[in-house]
Amino acid sequence: MTDNILVAVAWPYANSEIHVGNLTGSYLPADIFARYHRLKGNHVVMVSGSDSHGTPVTVRADAEGLTPYQVYQRYHQSFIALFQKVGLTYDLFTSTHTANHFKVSQAIFLALNHNGYLYTQSEQQWFSLTQNRFLPDRYVEGTCYLCGYEGARGDQCEGCGSLLEATQLLNPRSKIDGSIPELRETVHFYLDLAKLQPEIVRFLEERQSYWRPNVLRQSLGQIQAENLRGRPITRDLDWGVPVPVEGWEGKCLYVWFEAVIGYLSATIEWAQLRGEAEAWQEWWFNPEARSYYFIGKDNIPFHAIIWPGQLIGSGEWFGKLFANLDGKRLTLPYDVPANEFMNLEGKKISGSRNWAVWGHDFLSRYDPDPLRYYLTANMPETRDTDWDWQDFYQRNNNELVATWGNLANRVLSFAYKHWEGRVPDPGELRAVDQELLEKVRAGFQAVSEQLEAVHLRAALSAAMDLAGEVNKYLELTSPWFEIKSDKAAAAKSIFTALWAIDTLKILLAPFLPFTSEKLHTYLGYAQPLFGEQKTELLTDELGEHRVLLYDSSRASGKWELSRLSPGQPLQQPAPLFQKLEPEIVAAERARLGTPPA
Repeated sequence: MTDNILVAVAWPYANSEIHVGNLTGSYLPADIFARYHRLKGNHVVMVSGSDSHGTPVTVRADAEGLTPYQVYQRYHQSFIALFQKVGLTYDLFTSTHTANHFKVSQAIFLALNHNGYLYTQSEQQWFSLTQNRFLPDRYVEGTCYLCGYEGARGDQCEGCGSLLEATQLLNPRSKIDGSIPELRETVHFYLDLAKLQPEIVRFLEERQSYWRPNVLRQSLGQIQAENLRGRPITRDLDWGVPVPVEGWEGKCLYVWFEAVIGYLSATIEWAQLRGEAEAWQEWWFNPEARSYYFIGKDNIPFHAIIWPGQLIGSGEWFGKLFANLDGKRLTLPYDVPANEFMNLEGKKISGSRNWAVWGHDFLSRYDPDPLRYYLTANMPETRDTDWDWQDFYQRNNNELVATWGNLANRVLSFAYKHWEGRVPDPGELRAVDQELLEKVRAGFQAVSEQLEAVHLRAALSAAMDLAGEVNKYLELTSPWFEIKSDKAAAAKSIFTALWAIDTLKILLAPFLPFTSEKLHTYLGYAQPLFGEQKTELLTDELGEHRVLLYDSSRASGKWELSRLSPGQPLQQPAPLFQKLEPEIVAAERARLGTPPA
């Protein structure tokens, strides 16, 4: 049976470059998961884009003397270039600054308002006397009133992860100039989360059996400890999605409210670009469709509490308002497999201190698959992990090169040399050969189960364990020596190893797509496993926006055991990975900035 799978990926703020912590936190796991389901033959749509309207964008613009649009465009282009290099197969990577996103966001707002889940309220908000304007919550920093963390933002504390009331911050200061703001009265729309709480709790309780403990702890546990209350969804801003209510000019939808709507608007834009304007409904109005949200732990409340609340509160009215459909409700998240954080050399990553491994910089010296491998093997799925350059060097040489790369290269090179560039005919296999094939078949199922559950580290580890089993098999059968006295026996060993390598190629393809494609070619297959990424420049009334699209037209890969056949032509192989020199560790550490205290 073919399933509809939505892979919804965290939207990077268009105000800073992407580092390895961002990649392993959400972008890479989403791509691995999407590639796996595409190989399975499922209908996958992987969407995201640049978060163009976040206050981090306007903060950067203010600091550089640029417009928010200019800042967003610069980083958006950089994101697309990096994602192509890393091999992230977005069906659509767009941005929140599109006419389509404005329309969809405003429709969600109107649906919630129609259904009675919005209300207006006068509130106190920090006002900058030096700039003569209200400050968005992220323009205000201070001490968290819950945990005492001194660098808390007005909307959320990075120390304890709690959503905050900006007006309750201790020792508040403007992020722009450090001045002390004062509280003034303003009016805003609020999302009535208290009214939505019973249905949000029911939604969370239905997912307790398979959601990650850290996600449940920050969502259901947080609600049980402290009931939900209304949160403002508009702000006094001139950069963002305008509030679609007469008399509310000069106010925009709060970024945390409208950015998550991007998953829906991006799917709609994807369908429009395909010339199938209603195709998005198969993921958003289909109760059998499964949507997975790949985010970091700092975004759990927004995706496990607030976004489900927005979807629930929209009810059937969004379908009526936007698509002229009756009786249709938007699909709720199936899973939110949020990751913890990756640190660097024992310290928290800090972009401002250059204490980070930046994506573009890394790829100027190394290939993408070693990056993908290390980030997956060290992925912070259940706890914080650490990027360590010594560990990266050792894993590259001892695992990628020694266990997997050398296995594939020496077996293919041996077969190419001794069987005239073809897969040897094994005749009837021996018990030792059948034993390896059974181990690979069992391992194939084990890797599949781990990928289904979004246990990516365990899936990669299980696949690499199988590579170790093939190495043990070759030590036992020694075809390099068999061929001297019994070429028929060597043919059985090499065929069995090639069959296992061909299967491992599929198991490792979601993790190591670039080298798996090379190996696929060396094994004699003509069509590529995956499609390719391309960019397209679009224009609407808000201006130009470049998008990243995944083209699956040439993809032929299937999630299945090897289809290798005797006599199949091989291509001259080459090493898949580069062995690194120990000097790189000191060299890379010297490139780092100053670690945080």
